[in-house]
Amino acid sequence: MTINKITPDKEKANSLYKMALQTYSMIKTIEETKFPSNIIKEYYDIIRQFIDILLLLQGYKTFGEGAHEECISFAHKQGKLTTTEYLLADEMRKLRNKIAYDGFFVNYDYLKRKKIAIDELVNKLKRIAEKELHD
Repeated sequence: MTINKITPDKEKANSLYKMALQTYSMIKTIEETKFPSNIIKEYYDIIRQFIDILLLLQGYKTFGEGAHEECISFAHKQGKLTTTEYLLADEMRKLRNKIAYDGFFVNYDYLKRKKIAIDELVNKLKRIAEKELHD
């Protein structure tokens, strides 16, 4: 796994932004008590897409094994994520992997406890991405 220098790609960043917004809108329609695992997985994808936007605009892309972990770490090192936000995003990354690869089911209580913090993180990254896209 590595971070590679690429040509900044504003068009792809804009496309990821639209997809993240669409997914965020979709999450609001999913019944939380029935599908907490799906919601956590989608929330994580939104967080990662917003971070990918920041990387793309700076001319970076993560590749290979551990790319998602490196992506989150990169955002933390750049000061885009506080340590608390970094730990939440990394926890969600691990959960997403367990859901996707092991068929793990997240308990609704977890989503209920974390939802406010997750929404705050998503909205913060959304604002940062918007600012970076329009600079």
